Amino acid sequence: MEERAAKHSGTGLSFEIFPPKKEEEFNDVYKILRDLSTLHPDFISCTYGAGGSRAGKTVEISSFIQKELKTDAIAHITCVGFTKKDLMDNCEALKKAGVSHVLALRGDRPQWMGDEQYDRREFHYAVDLVRYLKENTDLCISGACYPEKHFESPDFDEDLRHLKEKVDAGVSSLISQMFFDNAYFYRFLDKAKAIGINVPVHAGIMPITTAKQLGTTVSLSGSSVPKKLADMIAKYGEDKDDMRKAGIEYAADQIRDLRAHGVDGVHIYSMNKVKTTTDICNML
Repeated sequence: MEERAAKHSGTGLSFEIFPPKKEEEFNDVYKILRDLSTLHPDFISCTYGAGGSRAGKTVEISSFIQKELKTDAIAHITCVGFTKKDLMDNCEALKKAGVSHVLALRGDRPQWMGDEQYDRREFHYAVDLVRYLKENTDLCISGACYPEKHFESPDFDEDLRHLKEKVDAGVSSLISQMFFDNAYFYRFLDKAKAIGINVPVHAGIMPITTAKQLGTTVSLSGSSVPKKLADMIAKYGEDKDDMRKAGIEYAADQIRDLRAHGVDGVHIYSMNKVKTTTDICNML
């Protein structure tokens, strides 16, 4: 740990946002992005739904980040519902929009996709997507990593081996799944380095500001809940204001510790909540 801290003098900061599901809320995203840009992130990533739903909105938003805000944009691409033609059409749209950086993900199975279609999909894993993008585009490609392993992986070491394949296929940086105990992230960094994964890794931090949010987050991400966080929920979960303050402080504490250990970057899953993200940054 001490060696890593000595090697890095600064830790980058980035945010993730998503296109709203309701059309009438879409214009609000531009104000959210303008406000977030005042915090001077290194980049802002933009998600889209399962199977590529709202992919067009992702292109629009990413273009706004890149062109209007002059901030590096990373557009998510999930391949589970894409044919190769769909993928290349999406990449062409990104190119025309001035976006040259993507986060390559397998993605969740769309609700509309039947078993037969799922089994014969053209891209089975994120590494398949990375290889195809590397061979057929000049995009800069980032990937996801899992400090506590992907929930489908049988064990941590196998998950790391698959990650090494993805990096070797052309991933130039990684963004981690959210975690609530920094010890998992430091263990991951040490083990990843030991098998030759040397690309920058951005630590994913999700501020937990309501008790309900934690249950949803854990069920989707598979992240474990440390005693400190469970105790915080038990103490403040019934009080909306106190819970929000405690959640912001918890996230800020995580980030302070990550910075002290010299990690490459911190990626805040901001969930389009400008005030929460700003409050965390102000505490730093």
